[in-house]
Amino acid sequence: MDYYQDFQKKLEAKEQEQNKRTIKTYEPLDAVRVKRNDNDSEYIMMASNNYLGLTHDARVQQAAMQAIQRYGTGSGGARLTSGSFPLFKELEIAIANFKGTEQSLVFNTGYMANVGTITALMNKHSVIISDELNHASIIDGCRLSGAHIERYKHKDVEHAEYILKNYKSAYKMIITDGVFSMDGDIAPLDRLYELSKEYNALLMVDDAHATGVIGNGRGTAHHFGLTDVDVQLGTLSKALGSVGGYVAGRKELIEYLINYSRSFIFSTALSPADIGAALEALRIVRDEPSVVDTLRDNTVYMAHKLQAMGIECDDETPIFPIVVGENDRALTLARELEERGIIITAIRPPTVPVGESRLRMTVTAAHSKEQLDYVAQTLHELLVDMNIY
Repeated sequence: MDYYQDFQKKLEAKEQEQNKRTIKTYEPLDAVRVKRNDNDSEYIMMASNNYLGLTHDARVQQAAMQAIQRYGTGSGGARLTSGSFPLFKELEIAIANFKGTEQSLVFNTGYMANVGTITALMNKHSVIISDELNHASIIDGCRLSGAHIERYKHKDVEHAEYILKNYKSAYKMIITDGVFSMDGDIAPLDRLYELSKEYNALLMVDDAHATGVIGNGRGTAHHFGLTDVDVQLGTLSKALGSVGGYVAGRKELIEYLINYSRSFIFSTALSPADIGAALEALRIVRDEPSVVDTLRDNTVYMAHKLQAMGIECDDETPIFPIVVGENDRALTLARELEERGIIITAIRPPTVPVGESRLRMTVTAAHSKEQLDYVAQTLHELLVDMNIY
């Protein structure tokens, strides 16, 4: 068998489906502007999860540099073998206080936090009740756990309960994204919480796109006024402007993950710069609510612009899906926007269902009203020209 010929055929099939991925290189100028070195053009970035613009906050940058100067550029090993420098414990205490939990544990990425947590808590004797639109890292964690997986219709609490009734005595966990990354809608965590109590199930929420965004920046549980969600998971990589993931919950949960989560146990720890940056970003979100308020204001502003165009959307979160249907339409629209100085990525299957290709536009606290006006006006003109809306 010619393996590489097989690889090439599969890539060609992706090309024919207009579904092949390529990596584009941009040089960030600040939190919302990038430059392409091949043509020296400047673009407004509308496809970033840097929701609060903290990647370019001078205080966050300074904290990263100070951490390097004090602790070096790398961690040198996994925390259980090489030890843990003091900033880790400081960050984990800060996350727990921020989320209102007893303890927290930092992972290298949100993906690794999901996979490591689900596989540690669930096994072949367990049942997972999972929203059908949960993130790929949740899906992979569920599959790798070996548990029996039941998917409920998106945000359909009645369907979730129908499933739970069949597993009253099973060891089980309900899992949901807090804010869904492709649609920007918020999970009905309050009602799922009630189900978890009624049917004796663990409840896990992934706050990757909720931290720094809803609940005064504290995430989905805080948004609904919940104080004892079993597993609150999130990232340091989006609104907090660094890289990494975390799990927050009761002391017993965190100690269990330290001993049973393979993606934590066997991974070299994050660098001091990552931890220093995340710690300062978290302080800003906690102590300076104006940054979250600015994000909220920009979100509402863009939502009104889109609604005026006839695009159905709400202002709950800064994620705005512009659903156009087929892959070629999404790619064409993204290309036309780029020619006008705007980066909004075309999202295609398998990230979204077939026939629901879209542009996923994200607003940040760092965007100016003038930038948002230009993006909205340009998008409107192109949608009219392409007879999409």
